[in-house]
Amino acid sequence: MTILPDRPNSALLVIDVQNLVVEDAYRREEVVATIAGLVRRARQAGVPVVWVRHEAEHLPTGSREGTFVDELEELRTQQQEPLVIKHFGDAFEDTDLESVLAGRGVGRLIVTGAETDACIRSTIHGGFTRGYDVTLVSDAHTAGDRTAWGAPPVDQVIAHTNLYWVHQAAPGRIAEVITAADLDL
Repeated sequence: MTILPDRPNSALLVIDVQNLVVEDAYRREEVVATIAGLVRRARQAGVPVVWVRHEAEHLPTGSREGTFVDELEELRTQQQEPLVIKHFGDAFEDTDLESVLAGRGVGRLIVTGAETDACIRSTIHGGFTRGYDVTLVSDAHTAGDRTAWGAPPVDQVIAHTNLYWVHQAAPGRIAEVITAADLDL
């Protein structure tokens, strides 16, 4: 139901599942396995997969820290799929993500990755305000523990993000939260 004209397709976004970003992430193994399964399902269904990688001083190009985790890097390199490099939380901000999606007729984003309380939230809001329908896969995003800085425990951050995203609304757009098992690509 996107408000973007002539954009009937969906795309799976895999955001920032990089070694340093998820090394101590909540339920890391389960989330990475879920994302890997979604990548395989998307490919089988002909749904484009778009890889988003954050680059910064602590995540330099070509470094082990900045590379996707091994389980996903192996999958990523099996296909010629778009790789979007970002320097801000919102994967749309100062990147070619919009043109990548437009070229594939994408009006619905299926969002997975890290970090729930930063780049995931920024990107789901960024996509929604730009006219996309946005599906957040409830069991395919994670974050590291920020309780030392006053944040809630990660399981609560994830639960809260899933809860509030279900209640997002805007004319002509859909915001939804769905488990990987229930996701219709």
